[in-house]
Amino acid sequence: MLGYMVLIILQIIAAWFGKPQVMAYIPGNLGTLAISAIEAAIYALIVWIIGVLFSFVLKDVRMPGTPTLATALIGALIGAAIVVFLPGFGVSIPRSINPQFIPLAGAIIGYFVRR
Repeated sequence: MLGYMVLIILQIIAAWFGKPQVMAYIPGNLGTLAISAIEAAIYALIVWIIGVLFSFVLKDVRMPGTPTLATALIGALIGAAIVVFLPGFGVSIPRSINPQFIPLAGAIIGYFVRR
């Protein structure tokens, strides 16, 4: 259990600081929906890669497969859809929550749903 808690912390740190580095290579003239989907995919990929790498290092942490990547991607895309479409329904995200963290949280939840 401690291994998974350490893994979650490592995934959050790597994805939070790694996404801007990867987004520097993506053109900025795409639409809001496309950028949100790309950011969600980057979050899911980083979370999955960290899970693969640290499954060798951390005790009692199983190696994720490609279905885990798929569920992390689905979770991140659901989080991105919440950020993009929720204000259209008149519901605002609380100011205390960073909207960029919602797709990351979706990716991590999707990763651990399938593990």
